[in-house]
Amino acid sequence: MDLEWYYYPLILIAGFFAGVINMYAGGGSLIALSAMIFAGLPAGLANGTNRVAIFLQNIIGVRGYHEKELLDFNYAWKVAIPGMIGSAIGASISVSMNEEVLRRVIGGIMLGMLVVLFINPKRLIEGKEDSNDGVKVTTRDIILFFFIGLYGGFLQAGIGIFLLLSLVLSTGYNLIRANAVKVFMILCQSAVALAIFAYNGQVNWVIGLVLAAGNMSGAWVATRFADHPSMAQWAYYLLVGVIIFSGVRLVLFP
Repeated sequence: MDLEWYYYPLILIAGFFAGVINMYAGGGSLIALSAMIFAGLPAGLANGTNRVAIFLQNIIGVRGYHEKELLDFNYAWKVAIPGMIGSAIGASISVSMNEEVLRRVIGGIMLGMLVVLFINPKRLIEGKEDSNDGVKVTTRDIILFFFIGLYGGFLQAGIGIFLLLSLVLSTGYNLIRANAVKVFMILCQSAVALAIFAYNGQVNWVIGLVLAAGNMSGAWVATRFADHPSMAQWAYYLLVGVIIFSGVRLVLFP
């Protein structure tokens, strides 16, 4: 479908802010999806089209975090595999299912996560002293990231928040290092989901590439400052804000 010309700059700008938020926290897809639906795309088509931007955005993000030596590839690829399997299943379900009830449940879970964030904010910001080396993948990690991947394949919006909190609590990474692994995992998962949505005709490539240009620009800007000493603290505050916004929006306005 074609949009009026003035919607394209809106989608581009929404993509930029989504890219920034996705690199530091998660939930940026809520902005992108809202912009595309406002522009007139059906929810299902917007959900699939968003995967174009997410995939290309995270190529930039992975490269940026790798250049800053913040990405633990040894751990990331191992937990990416169960996430990709879950993503394939979730995307296959999504192409034919109504997501309203699930969105309300996810919103409630997000708001519940605020309790975790407020229990020990110092650990989230600073991580453990030994969190940069020797992180092992556990059976719990495999099961957890499979189900998060399942949700990501289904809806995508908010998956970064679930991954980020899970990674911090499982590994002891601070928010910035956890973000680096999160970005790699979502890159892998979105590749699988995009293929499924495209096969089922639920991707508008023109709009997806416009959105992707914004997402990629936001990701590039965000990763330039990823190793700044105060960035983990700012990421914490951003994460809290995004969770409150996303949770309330999903519960009240699914």
